[in-house]
Amino acid sequence: MRPVRLDLAGFTVFRDETTIDFAGADFFALLGPTGSGKSTVLDAICFALYGTVPRWDHLRSVENALSPSASEARVRLVFESAGARYVATRVLRRSARGKVTTTRAGLERLPADFDLSTLDGDGPGGGELGEVLAGTPTEMTDAVAATVGMPYEQFTTCVVLPQGEFAEFLHAKPAKRQEILVNLLGLRVYQRIAERARQSAKEADSDVRAIDALLDGMTDATEQSVAEAAGRLDQLRGLAEAVAAAVPELTDAERRAAEAREALADLDAEGRLLAGITAPDGVAELADAAGRARTGAAAALAAVTDAEHAEEQAAAALDAAGDPAVLRRTLERHRERAALAAEETGLAEAVTAAEQRAGQARTEAAAAETALTEAEAALAAARTAQTAAALRPELAVGHDCPVCAREVTELPPPIDAPHLAEARAAVTAARDRRDRTDRAARELAGTLAAATRQREQVADRLAALTADLDGAPDPDTLTGRLADIDRLRSAQTAARTRVTAARRDQQRARAAADDTERRLRTGWQRYDSARDAVSRFGPPTADRDDLAASWQALADWAAEGAAARRAARADRLAAAKQAATAADAVRDKVGALLDECGVPRPADSAADAGAYQLAAALAVERAEAGHRRAAERYEQAAGLRERRAGHARANQVAKALATHLAADRFQRWLLTEAMDLLVDGASAILRELSAGQYELAYEAGEFFVVDHHDADLRRAVRTLSGGETFQASLALALALSEQLAGLSTTTTSLESIMLDEGFGTLDPGTLDTVAATLENLAARGDRMVGIVTHVAELAERIPVRYLVRKDARGAHVTREQT
Repeated sequence: MRPVRLDLAGFTVFRDETTIDFAGADFFALLGPTGSGKSTVLDAICFALYGTVPRWDHLRSVENALSPSASEARVRLVFESAGARYVATRVLRRSARGKVTTTRAGLERLPADFDLSTLDGDGPGGGELGEVLAGTPTEMTDAVAATVGMPYEQFTTCVVLPQGEFAEFLHAKPAKRQEILVNLLGLRVYQRIAERARQSAKEADSDVRAIDALLDGMTDATEQSVAEAAGRLDQLRGLAEAVAAAVPELTDAERRAAEAREALADLDAEGRLLAGITAPDGVAELADAAGRARTGAAAALAAVTDAEHAEEQAAAALDAAGDPAVLRRTLERHRERAALAAEETGLAEAVTAAEQRAGQARTEAAAAETALTEAEAALAAARTAQTAAALRPELAVGHDCPVCAREVTELPPPIDAPHLAEARAAVTAARDRRDRTDRAARELAGTLAAATRQREQVADRLAALTADLDGAPDPDTLTGRLADIDRLRSAQTAARTRVTAARRDQQRARAAADDTERRLRTGWQRYDSARDAVSRFGPPTADRDDLAASWQALADWAAEGAAARRAARADRLAAAKQAATAADAVRDKVGALLDECGVPRPADSAADAGAYQLAAALAVERAEAGHRRAAERYEQAAGLRERRAGHARANQVAKALATHLAADRFQRWLLTEAMDLLVDGASAILRELSAGQYELAYEAGEFFVVDHHDADLRRAVRTLSGGETFQASLALALALSEQLAGLSTTTTSLESIMLDEGFGTLDPGTLDTVAATLENLAARGDRMVGIVTHVAELAERIPVRYLVRKDARGAHVTREQT
């Protein structure tokens, strides 16, 4: 198995989609700090192929494969094996309840010309890519083992060597090493074969004893018992032929007896049928009641008609009297007109009074205006006089007048100044009187205008209403007509009440008539049923107008027929007894044939011919079954004896095989041979890896290293340095891988080996030795070599490096090549 390409998504620390291309990486290193996810790459390869990884320590556990924050994990591995290219795919999903299950698993063989670049951008878990070899996890177990050439346990020992287990075989104690070798080489299968052989011997011995017990209960399975059964079968076959020959006579006798019984039964049935025909009670009264009910129904219908006619006349008279609503509205308009006329008169008087008050107010307002004018003039004159009196003392003859600007030639006499306060008070009083009279005049003018408008509105309404009522009846006439309508409505209500009562009476009469008609129809139905039942005997014709007479005629006729049949019964009974006696005689004759052969007669003494024939046939069938059973038991006994001999031989073979495969014999020899081959192979590889310096030796259950550069010094492996231990462990691991491949019938060539070992604990010298050893291993060119390490000095000596780093999102891989 040689990996070509690995696609991951949601797998442990590889949360995002990641692709690792192994093309051209014959010698590579997975480099990164501790915990970055380096070993997870090898885990993904194991998981893609086998569905588990060594670190999980559980073949059925898949929960660890899914990233904690992911709901799906997908892994796809493209690999080569024996020259062909394959792809293994597994998809996991987490359910709503948190359970992780495998939802897809498959193994496909890719076409020879398949282009891997078509997988770019296609997440792991896509559609089919080639020939499907497996489609479920169970199918993949066998398919992967057949394709890769080894099961999971051998794969993790030969191809992917887990961390911490690399040197386990080298340093283990002899017992532990023997257990490891037994497990790796699958030698426990011989223990299981020995255990199965011992179990088979016990089972074969148990089968022998069981068959002996069965044969003890089959002492009657002899040739004589088979011959006796054949003789009994021949005897009963002869009986069946004799019974079959007598069946026609018995059948004819039974037929005649059955016909006589049927004739007697028919006669009795006819007599009972005719005797059961009698006229029902109350048939005559039913016809009279029906007539009375029909008459009552007709009278009730006439009463309804009369009442409905009276109701129609009352309704017509009420319609002719006119619409009371219209009459009431007209009468109301007469009343409205009278009220408007009275209102119009009152408004005319109010307008006249308002006009008088308004005229008086206007006169008073004019007088107040005149008085105001006079007061204002007096005030102006008083002001002038006051001014002149104030200037008089300033005048001097010869000087200019301050008013007219002319020279004063003569002084005017002294001037008396009027009282301005009195003039002003007079003006104020006049103005207040003028304002009051103006307001009063305006208010009275508004009142007059409102009264005038209201009078005009009432007058207009009165005129319109008078015009509408022109030609209408007067109020007294309208009142009389409304009284007539009330009287006609009362008459109509009374007529409607009479119609309702008449209809109720009609319904009761109709119900009574329907009931009597139903009873009459029932009477006729009973009559027709009784007559139809005896129609084959020719009953009298019915008078459909007289139910009672028809019933009586039918009952009389039926009584005569019943009497006639009672008289004929004695002859029919005698014939039936005679036929039954004849049938019993023939039946006894056939029964004697059965008695001679020891076959029981039918349980029913009056059984028909078919029962006797069936008894003979059953006896033959039982004899045939007995003959077959005797022959089968004879053959069964012979078969049991033959099986007993086979189980006895198997017991002997199984005991011998269990003895030969005992753990202290065969397995010990296999382990010795395997260890010799392992040491020889490991020595050859170690010489090649160490440039001829070292080889391995094995003695008394312990490994030794022989140093050819130090006079073939022989040292225990526990004294080896770190680098020497690595070389010896690697040689031993490679030898184990090749030996497992040689011992397996399905393993293909080993095309890769991947070491997940802690190189960080090695000193610089040892690390240099390990690096040189790995370079020599890779230089052999027979397989891909990969290591997992966080030691940069070691990784720098390897041509292809995959740098693994981890951040908050997850792990990532980058390829470097020198």
